[in-house]
Amino acid sequence: MKTRILDDAFLTRLAREHGTPLWVYDATVIAARVASLRAFDVIRYAQKANSNLAILRLMRSLGAELDAVSAGEVARGLAAGFARDEIVFTADLFDRAALACVVETGVRVNLGSMFMIDDYGKACPGREVMLRINPGFGHGHTRKVQTGGEASKHGIWHVEIPAAIERAHKYGLRVTGLHVHIGSGSDFEHLTYVCDAVGNLAQHFGRDLSVISAGGGLPVPYGAQDDPFDVERYSETWLATRDRIAHELGRKLQVEVEPGRFLVAESGCLLTEVRGTKHSGPIEYVLVDAGFNDLLRPAMYGSLHQISALGRTASAPAKPRVVAGPLCESGDVFTQGPGGELMPQMLPDVVQGDILCVHDTGAYGASMSSNYNARPFAAEVLVTDGVARVVRARQTVEQMLENESSGGPL
Repeated sequence: MKTRILDDAFLTRLAREHGTPLWVYDATVIAARVASLRAFDVIRYAQKANSNLAILRLMRSLGAELDAVSAGEVARGLAAGFARDEIVFTADLFDRAALACVVETGVRVNLGSMFMIDDYGKACPGREVMLRINPGFGHGHTRKVQTGGEASKHGIWHVEIPAAIERAHKYGLRVTGLHVHIGSGSDFEHLTYVCDAVGNLAQHFGRDLSVISAGGGLPVPYGAQDDPFDVERYSETWLATRDRIAHELGRKLQVEVEPGRFLVAESGCLLTEVRGTKHSGPIEYVLVDAGFNDLLRPAMYGSLHQISALGRTASAPAKPRVVAGPLCESGDVFTQGPGGELMPQMLPDVVQGDILCVHDTGAYGASMSSNYNARPFAAEVLVTDGVARVVRARQTVEQMLENESSGGPL
């Protein structure tokens, strides 16, 4: 089972005090993950993983900069105190709100489609831009998180680089950055391909190139047998790539890294109360008060999240159990594989009122939650130096309904 800084008694107290479902984040873990990437010139947090304002303010205090993928995320970054030159907007299109936002705020942009060059050039001639390039291949722990190759919508296709540069220059845009990201969970074999591709692609970018972005996708050890990611080797590989390209081009370059889940996933857990147990034939179900409206990753990707029963010793007798939620959906199961197959986890006997801890949920947990089945958003708590504070209050049903009109016949 995962080792934790926050112990069972502390987490149980938080669950009793604030109710469940409950998100809990440990600032100590986030600080350690940021520190592990200090060798990079810029650490740019991909806030889509967790955009709570308290998390963003913590990232800023740790010296990270920010990636945003919508007008709302730009607004969050500014509200958290980031300066506009510390935020980069990355996308494959501008919706109307996003284009208006980048024009007004002046945040830098990372353009992932050819037509975006026209949109941005007409609105903001003369500014500097980055280009996100699809190198022609991708890799990730599932197909849904591959962000390169023909099956990915992301990035300007690599053979279009000369045309993209020419189009940008038509509007007086300075192309100062090259961004390549092939997927989440990439291994070192594929990292070598990416670094080689970046070196080749950089030759097309001309005299204005000053930044290369390694993207994100750094793996997280979700499984008990998974080895921690070799951050030192990863950093050294990218720094060597930066220095090689800089030498070939005859000028200084910066290298950015753009992690999301790596910085926050292991900091978070989802606490949920057992509401009962039941059998369907030989399968024993533990039914809890959190659903995939809270944590979508298992239902969407078949993602593994280890689960433990708080207050139970590791030596307590355990047997395979399926943990499932309250939603009116067969897929509302936290212990399932990529194809929806049940994958029970070893858990001790539990009764109504016990608290389960779903581990490593700091990334793509609260940020992907919804009001499906008319369920209010869960509360979020950040623990700093042993002190817990609510950083998002539990949503009420009244708050969930307040922006809706009754409609219907008068």
